[in-house]
Amino acid sequence: MTGWLDHLWYGSARPLWPLWPLAWIYRWVARRRRDTAISARGALSPLAAPVIVVGNITAGGTGKSPLTAWIVAELKSEGWRPVILTRGYGGRSSTYPLLVKPDTPVSTSGDEPLMLARQSSCPVVVDPRRSRSARWALAQDLGDILVCDDGLQHYALARDLEIAVFDGQRGLGNGAPIPVGPLREPPERLDDVDFVVGNGRWVAGIQHAEQYTMVLSPTVLRHVKSGETRPVDWLLDRHVRAVAGIGNPERFFQTLRGLGARVRPLALPDHHRFGAGDLAVQPGEQLVMTAKDAVKCQGIAHDHCWVLDVTACLPGRFREVFMARVTEIQSRT
Repeated sequence: MTGWLDHLWYGSARPLWPLWPLAWIYRWVARRRRDTAISARGALSPLAAPVIVVGNITAGGTGKSPLTAWIVAELKSEGWRPVILTRGYGGRSSTYPLLVKPDTPVSTSGDEPLMLARQSSCPVVVDPRRSRSARWALAQDLGDILVCDDGLQHYALARDLEIAVFDGQRGLGNGAPIPVGPLREPPERLDDVDFVVGNGRWVAGIQHAEQYTMVLSPTVLRHVKSGETRPVDWLLDRHVRAVAGIGNPERFFQTLRGLGARVRPLALPDHHRFGAGDLAVQPGEQLVMTAKDAVKCQGIAHDHCWVLDVTACLPGRFREVFMARVTEIQSRT
């Protein structure tokens, strides 16, 4: 998402109000596609495994992938064999479904699938048609539970549990549909989801019985080229060129400032294709980026490039209720 559009959508005003006719058309088309997809999947045989969908009703990044990584880690700790399903935005493969491996070219898989494959050590399957990838993953016996990253609007895929993720700072933005605002679906869609998770803080304006807050906690600095690690307090009073091509770059910059770094920021569009010029630093600076961006920079990184690794932290109550729901779903499948 570009910075100017981000400003227009996530302020309190609606400066793009002349586009309301397009917004209503977008909402009508989205509702029609949803109804058609749900109707079509009724003719298919049920999937032989639980399906968990992580997504959002707003455009742009919200923290879905860190939550997905947390979910599969918790499922593995309970004896499940999770498989991550994803569209693979930004990648292009000659064949689908694509099983992503740690050495899969990022141009083939997309940045988030490759990041998740390296972080989670569980199968990641890319396919624009996630219902197809779900059946393929089960036929290949890759796992026994499916976690769909960014699939809330992919209604062709049947699901047992839905989690809607929000950037806690941005919330619903100006509350208008695309293109006047950031909403892919109306707020009433949240009545159907099982959980609402706010990244960083409670989401204002949303009332849901199962709303929780997720915090992305910095864990370690990792050298892009060598893999060497250093504690995050190494950033204290250090001059840092902070580069971020994610949904909300300012959140990343604030995290670095909170660690004591002297930040010179460079905000880039989500899923940005990096060039060597994007990684330029001034004398005495270290460059720090996100894990999502680092998978695209392996071949162009220099000796001053570091990744700030983070992990999602959620309340114990969320884990308790989430696992209880999964157990309930298991008993029905």
